[in-house]
Amino acid sequence: MKSTGTLAVKNVSKKFKSQEGEIHVLDDINLSVKSGEFITIVGLSGCGKTTLLRLIVGLESDYAGDILLDGRKLNGPSLDRGIVFQDHRLFPWLTVEKNVGLGIVGKTDAEKKEIVQNHIELVGLKGFEKSYPYQLSGGMSQRAAIARSLVNNPKILLLDEPLGALDALTRMYMHKELERIWKKESITMIMVTHDVDEAVYLSDKIVVMSARPGKLQKIIPVPLSRPRDRASIDFAQMKEKVLEEFMLHTEQNFNYSI
Repeated sequence: MKSTGTLAVKNVSKKFKSQEGEIHVLDDINLSVKSGEFITIVGLSGCGKTTLLRLIVGLESDYAGDILLDGRKLNGPSLDRGIVFQDHRLFPWLTVEKNVGLGIVGKTDAEKKEIVQNHIELVGLKGFEKSYPYQLSGGMSQRAAIARSLVNNPKILLLDEPLGALDALTRMYMHKELERIWKKESITMIMVTHDVDEAVYLSDKIVVMSARPGKLQKIIPVPLSRPRDRASIDFAQMKEKVLEEFMLHTEQNFNYSI
């Protein structure tokens, strides 16, 4: 049975070494995420959003501070965290069902088959089990990637701009699909995006980050009822509020002199 999925990021800073010296990417990040929340992170390119996801999932370990899941300090990758990247990263020589089932561990063949089929149906790909990635649309490929990330029943799903390469109409459809999956799985989700409309549509809270070194500038609750109506005045006002906050910190980090 899935436990809570409560995340605490405490005083986290991250530096990379380069030929030019140290690059300070994240600076004193503090963030609490409740079980079952949908959080989005917005900020300029290069502000450390993806780096923060990589720290949470365990792909990076050299950092200052603490990251705790349900009170336990994280130490490397684990099945309790899943991640979906902007590129679906499906293996082209494997079918959908084999891609989805690739990372399942500790299960019998019969259990594995059932888990794969359940998750293929969860993301709306029933009937495409034997298809290869080249036979899928961009949205379908990302749904397969989401299914693959969920098969081990993680507490938290991290999403690094997974819809960024899709056309506008497919992207809006995927917003509804992602929200449906989030509700059905009762999972904590943290998503990086550059799209404020996307953030307002999906989020319980929006985290605004400054330019590098990335700092947490503002946490904006999104109190709109679900399902959300993009045509409503409340939705437009929420977008304006987030954009104003985002632009405030963007303008502070640009030099406009010629």
